[in-house]
Amino acid sequence: MRRVLCRLDDIADPGAKGFVFGEGTERREVFVVRNGAAVHAYENSCPHIGTPLDFLPDQFLTRDATQIRCSTHGARFEIASGRCVSGPCKGDRLTQAPVRLEAGAVVLIE
Repeated sequence: MRRVLCRLDDIADPGAKGFVFGEGTERREVFVVRNGAAVHAYENSCPHIGTPLDFLPDQFLTRDATQIRCSTHGARFEIASGRCVSGPCKGDRLTQAPVRLEAGAVVLIE
């Protein structure tokens, strides 16, 4: 199954955008990070305590847009791998959400 999340151009370059879909036990929160034509997607849940990474909508990246940042406790993650490089969950990883680009659209593969 596939779900079109947005057009690639809907995400700042570099930048990130969150998505919520489903309800109840089927609710899912993911976010996509863009750097040029490269996209990476992860579940919006910090491996430390499970809170969403963004305190404000779509605020997933550090100021210089080189890492993903958890707004709860400041943990930092590599964009390409989701590996935590600093903070209380150092060595853990974000859960990847498989995406690909199709005709300029970001598509989640479920």
